[in-house]
Amino acid sequence: MSLAVIMLAVMPATLADTAFSIASAKTLKINRDLSEEGKACITCHQQVSPGQVADWADSRHAHAGISCIDCHQVPEDAPHATRHANVEDTPVFVSALVSPAVCGRCHVDAKKQFDASGHFRSYHQIIPKDNLHALQIVHEGQNHPELSGAPGETGCMQCHGTEIKLDENNRPTPETWPNNGMGNIYPDGSTGSCNACHSRHKFSIAEARHPNACASCHLGPDHPNIEIYNNSKHGHLYNTEGDEWKMDSAPDAWEPGDYRAPTCATCHMSGIGELSVTHNVSERLYWNLWAKKSNVRGSDDVMSPLLGDGPAGREKMKMVCSNCHTASHTEGFFKQGDKAVMLYNEAYYEPATAMLNELKEKGLLRENPWADEFQIVYYHLWHHQGRRARQGAMMGAPDYAHWHGFFELQQDLYKLKGIHAKRLETGEIED
Repeated sequence: MSLAVIMLAVMPATLADTAFSIASAKTLKINRDLSEEGKACITCHQQVSPGQVADWADSRHAHAGISCIDCHQVPEDAPHATRHANVEDTPVFVSALVSPAVCGRCHVDAKKQFDASGHFRSYHQIIPKDNLHALQIVHEGQNHPELSGAPGETGCMQCHGTEIKLDENNRPTPETWPNNGMGNIYPDGSTGSCNACHSRHKFSIAEARHPNACASCHLGPDHPNIEIYNNSKHGHLYNTEGDEWKMDSAPDAWEPGDYRAPTCATCHMSGIGELSVTHNVSERLYWNLWAKKSNVRGSDDVMSPLLGDGPAGREKMKMVCSNCHTASHTEGFFKQGDKAVMLYNEAYYEPATAMLNELKEKGLLRENPWADEFQIVYYHLWHHQGRRARQGAMMGAPDYAHWHGFFELQQDLYKLKGIHAKRLETGEIED
C-alpha cells in the first residue's frame, strides 16, 4: 500500500465554465506515521511544487515512511542551515542542499564505495588545473568582467560539480547552484551527487540502470559513451526492446533474464552472477581510457588517474561477460580492444608528444595554446579522437573505433608532422 495517495476531486462545472477553467481540489491523504513537520512539508509543497510531491509519493522513500524533513532538516549550527519562511516559529532548520553525507546515513555501503571511486574526484581533480580554469574564464569566457563564469557554470559544473558556496543567508549562490555535478563538494564537506544518477525526488533504481542516466554526462566529442553504446550490439538490443525489460529488480537480484543485454550499470555496478553491487565505478576497469596515454590501473589513491587494480578489474569484468558469453568470445574481445589501446599509445600519442616536446624546447609553440594550430590538433588527438578510438574499441562500437577514432587520428598525426617539419625548417611559427 502506498504511503501517500493523491486524490483529485473535480467539481461540477458548466460547459461554459469548462472552456476557461476546471475547478479542482487536491488533497494528500497520509496513511502512515510521519512527523508533524513532515506532514506540514507535504501539505504545503503539494500546492506550491506538486511535481516534487508526486515524485516522492511514487518513491521507495515514501513507501518506507521517509519524508522531506528526514533529508532536508539540518542542525542549527550547520553552515547551510536556514529557517523556512513558513516554519520560522519552530526549532526546525532546513536546507535545499541534501549532501551525500545525508544519504550515507542509510546508504552506508553505497557512500563508502562512491568515495573510493573515480566519480569522487570529478571536481576535486579540476581544482589544481590552472590551464582548464584559463580555458573556461580567459578563452571561452573571454575574460568578460561579469559573464566569464558562464561556460563553467552551464557546462563543466553541471557534470563535474563544484564547491557549493553560500550567500549571507546560508543559501547556495547562483554561481554554484543548481547543478547535478557528480563531484559536488557540499558545505558539510562531503562529496558527490546521488541525484546525478537517480534524480530527485523519486530516486528510482530503474532510472539509474537505464543508459540514459549515464548519458547526461557521458556523451559528446570527447567521451561519447552513449553514442558508443548505441553503436554497439548491446545498444542495438536495448534500443529495440529495452522498454520491455525488467529494470526494477532488487539489488543483487537484477540478472540476465530481466534483460537481454547489459546497460552501463550492468557492467560497471550491478550484482550480476557472483559479483556484488558496487557504487565504485572504477572497480571493474583495466585501462585508463580518458588520459592522454592509457596505462593499466594500479593505485589506491582516489585522486590518481590510475585508481583501481587493473588486472583484478579485468577479471571482474570477465565475470560480467561470462553471464552471456563464452570464455573464448570474451578473451577475443579483450585482445582486440587491448591492441587498439596499445596502437593509440605507441603509434599516435608517443610520436605526437615527442614532436610537441621538441617544439617546446626550441621555443616554437605559441604561449596561447588555443591560437596555435599544432597544440589545437594535439589536444584533439588525445582528448577527442584518441578517446573515441580507445573507448569505442573497448566497448564494441566499430564506427567510433574506426571512422570517429583511428581514421581521424591518422589525419591529426599527418597534420602534426607537417607543422612540426615546417617549424623546424624555418625556425618560425607560421602565421
